[in-house]
Amino acid sequence: MMNRLKHEQSLSEVHGSVDVNSKAIGWKRVLSFFGPAYLVSVGYMDPGNWATDLAGGSKFGYSLVWVLLMSNIMALLLQSLSARLGIVRGRDLAQANRETYPKTINFFLYILAEVAIAATDLAEVLGMAIGIHLLTGMPIIWGVGITVLDTLLLLYLQKLGMRKMEAFIIGLVAVVGLSFLVEIILVKPDLAEVATGFVPTFPNDEALYIAIGIIGATVMPHNLYLHSALVQTRKIDRTREGIKQALKWSFVDSTIALNIAFLVNAAILVLAATAFFKNGIVVDQIKDAHQLLSGVLGSKVAPTLFAIALIAAGQSSTVTGTLAGQIVMEGYLRLRINPWIRRLLTRLLAIVPAIIVIYIFGEKEVDYLLILSQVILSMQLGFAVIPLIHFVSDRKTMGAFTIKPIVQLAAWLIAAVLVYLNIRMVIAEASGVFEHEGNLFWKVVIVLAAIGFLVLLAYTTLYPFFSKRTKPVSIQMHPQVDALKPLVVPSYKRIAVALEFGEHDSAILAHAIGQGRPESEYVLIHIVESATTRLLGKEADDFETRADDERLQFYIQQLTEKGFATTGHLGFHHRAKEIVRLVKESGADMLVIGAHRHTGVKDWLYGETINSVRHELTIPVLVVNF
Repeated sequence: MMNRLKHEQSLSEVHGSVDVNSKAIGWKRVLSFFGPAYLVSVGYMDPGNWATDLAGGSKFGYSLVWVLLMSNIMALLLQSLSARLGIVRGRDLAQANRETYPKTINFFLYILAEVAIAATDLAEVLGMAIGIHLLTGMPIIWGVGITVLDTLLLLYLQKLGMRKMEAFIIGLVAVVGLSFLVEIILVKPDLAEVATGFVPTFPNDEALYIAIGIIGATVMPHNLYLHSALVQTRKIDRTREGIKQALKWSFVDSTIALNIAFLVNAAILVLAATAFFKNGIVVDQIKDAHQLLSGVLGSKVAPTLFAIALIAAGQSSTVTGTLAGQIVMEGYLRLRINPWIRRLLTRLLAIVPAIIVIYIFGEKEVDYLLILSQVILSMQLGFAVIPLIHFVSDRKTMGAFTIKPIVQLAAWLIAAVLVYLNIRMVIAEASGVFEHEGNLFWKVVIVLAAIGFLVLLAYTTLYPFFSKRTKPVSIQMHPQVDALKPLVVPSYKRIAVALEFGEHDSAILAHAIGQGRPESEYVLIHIVESATTRLLGKEADDFETRADDERLQFYIQQLTEKGFATTGHLGFHHRAKEIVRLVKESGADMLVIGAHRHTGVKDWLYGETINSVRHELTIPVLVVNF
């Protein structure tokens, strides 16, 4: 289920899978660059953003529209930097962190990234559950449980390929966008009044707090990891002109996608301002907004579209959350886990606390959980933004594509604003604990966590300035080679052969003999997987073990009679572990194993044996396909 990575490609299954050079010069080539930013954009319109948009619009009308615009500009700059890192260096943010920071710091950065992804998924789970509840009347706690089924959807999408996954996400974004377009048409806002919202102003301190919430919830840490990897799904010319072209169209892709996200968020705020603020209604909960829309607008279409958009927003974010999790785990730990298991673990981390809170405190606490998820995300943001700025500002690794001083200044200013606003938000949320007597344990925990947070943030910020560990990384795909090194043809003395005792054994043995020489020795291996061996291992003496031993001895006799030096060993129960153990114990210098090219569930059941075996062995492994 888990494998140690032996390569450095981000999202290796789809790395370079979209060949932009295969398209004729023109609009088809331009469109081939589009897609990654749309997957990223769903994080800017996920259910976690809805609460702040609804609260801002219902309490202060159009006056905070400018905050959304400012947040969008910040997001566009940071996402373009993330894309630049992936395109120029061929590294995602997690890989770049691993190459730069010490192991201990990387461990904490990894944990924080995983926490951010879990918090993002919590918002998506709750948003989808609320949407299902609003559309069908189903209890929210049941809706939370149903969301685990989207693991199967992700598995199916990954089988279809990157472009089809992007098309699916764009379809969901279109559903959200069209839903709110209809909502705006129904609510009929005064566009002249909406325009006044672009003038910076804060009606009061509460408006400032909501503005902080809007900005703090806009840039998601996992999106910076995600974008730096997704742009690498495009196979581009690794020349100066090729990279410049990729950067240009990636920026256009980001501009279009993030502006769509801005329009969706602005539509939510304008809807709340027109439908609720003008009628003296304050909305603090997503569920209340849905229930009040039909009464205010006199139409059942508006609340239905609201619920559909909420489900689509939550569903689109689940796919990107899983991809971000894969990127983070592979980048920091160099560890790969099956995508559906990764998705299931991430989803359970979100579902379990949601179900516990809803079961104990009731559905009234759902919106509190949404706010909590945004606060947790706010705490992680600096640990993604600050390293990113360091990396794209480093001339040794970025070469001619280092960002200009004016862009560096703007990026550091945005980082400072985001970190400051997010710290303020966290302090505001934690202050309630200190206002009451008692709670000593939680007060100590909060103080220690705050100290650790600030120390780690300072270290992350200052370390690259003083460290000389970062080594120049060529932006070329392949190093220049003047001539091949002397070719040494290997001679395999002992070849291990993993047999399944089926119709393909002869073919596997033939391939093994084809790799050997007259003096080579062949070690036949078979793993007994009967129910008895699960309990007794090699002590089992059941019918299957005896039959397998007879078959093994028969093969040894047949090969020996043909003049091949042959021995054999049985393993028990754990297929992959036992094959690795027997190969190592036999001293084999090559392994030959069969593969059935299964798909779907069978691929997980059988194909993972080969992956697990080859990652644990240092000798050549010949896989014979059937």
